[in-house]
Amino acid sequence: MEIGIFSQPETVDKAVEHARLFAEAGFGSYWMPQIFGLDTLTALTVVAREVPKIRLGTAVVPTYPRHPAMLAAQARTVQQVANGRFTLGIGLSHQMVIEGMFGMTFDKPVRHLREYLSILMPLLNGEAADFAGETLHAHLALEIPDSTPVETLVAALGTQMLNVTARMAQGTATWMTGPITIGSHIAPTINKAAAEAGRPAPRIVCALPVCVTDDEAGARAKAAEQFLVYGFLPSYRAMLDREGVEGPADVALVGDAATVRAGIEKVFEAGATEFVAVPYDNRDATLEMLAGLL
Repeated sequence: MEIGIFSQPETVDKAVEHARLFAEAGFGSYWMPQIFGLDTLTALTVVAREVPKIRLGTAVVPTYPRHPAMLAAQARTVQQVANGRFTLGIGLSHQMVIEGMFGMTFDKPVRHLREYLSILMPLLNGEAADFAGETLHAHLALEIPDSTPVETLVAALGTQMLNVTARMAQGTATWMTGPITIGSHIAPTINKAAAEAGRPAPRIVCALPVCVTDDEAGARAKAAEQFLVYGFLPSYRAMLDREGVEGPADVALVGDAATVRAGIEKVFEAGATEFVAVPYDNRDATLEMLAGLL
């Protein structure tokens, strides 16, 4: 059972502290987001130097603000320090962020992903990029020695995004997507597309909020408050609707240790290859239970 752990530290020192704690507890991987705080790739470069063995990943870095050549250079720099332990998770973010906050167009996101990966993937594999698309161009190679290829996951949830991801990247990283949707939509769609393209079986990394507690009602109320926005963002709303639930609190894995353990097992039975826990309350008990699964 491959279990990783997620945190969103405010400082690089805290990122190192968290990664070291999780590594000592036996977790297989440590994941950080790129939102409006630390530059995650910079922080993970330091973590990679300070904390050996544990695998590292981003969940996820938005594509639009960074040209794929620049992101490839950053990712390969992390990989040079991590010595093969780093996975790059990328995502398109959301229209309200890209257009409303950054002032960039969110037009034709599937085209954007296809063009982005057409540049990013060869550069991450140590090859030259020679691509001219409708919105993105690149004609260059990177001179970064001692960097193994960087596996890339895309936060792909919709059918078209999953199809592009299966053909061009190594897998998907999901959020707010429960086991019913993993089993009926995510896993069969991406696996079928990869098989048709003659590609290896993709990684399906499923992240969900987790809380081990005796007060399930209270913990779900906290989840509803803390993760409220994800119930309104269209891509996640679509996954919650597929799951047949009202909101994010309903896909959180909440309850006593046996209940949470059973919830994680359902995620793997549905087709996930890895699970990333996002502890949000009663952290000590939650981490203790998760470490016990390892």
